[in-house]
Amino acid sequence: MEEKKRNILISEEKIRERIAELGKEISKDYEGKKLYVLSLLRGSFIFTADLVRFINVPTKIGFMTTSSYGHSETSSGNVKVVNDIPDDIEGYDVLVVDDIVDSGITMDFVIKHVKSLKAASVKSCVLLDKPERRKIDIKPDYCCFEIPDVFVVGYGLNYGDYYRNVPYVFNWETE
Repeated sequence: MEEKKRNILISEEKIRERIAELGKEISKDYEGKKLYVLSLLRGSFIFTADLVRFINVPTKIGFMTTSSYGHSETSSGNVKVVNDIPDDIEGYDVLVVDDIVDSGITMDFVIKHVKSLKAASVKSCVLLDKPERRKIDIKPDYCCFEIPDVFVVGYGLNYGDYYRNVPYVFNWETE
């Protein structure tokens, strides 16, 4: 893939600006609440780290690992919990953070799981929303960017085991 030219869809600067805005919005919405940010690994770790720096209310952070992609460009449709939430989240207002919601299957699964653990509330926050691929009727509560149905990498999103560290979102130009 590296021999193909990268097409930058969302620049590092645009990402940073939008995350700062979103952090302020989330801070306002969660003022006076017990905020627990649940980052879905591995894709959201970069987004989560940047986002929580802009949230100025007391925040507890935890991680959960799910799998539905493997090394494919599309979801298998089967969500597997690889590592569950490490904390007791009963009574917390949980914000589930992920890199992308496309089919909605993973986010729906995680939200139901979090609700079963007696969270006070559950909302979702994603870097990218790809509504054209939705299989489950779910809309992120917070979203940085809506994108068309194209395969993207960078800024936490991977292809195989690579490209998560690229500071912008891109795809490869087709010929």
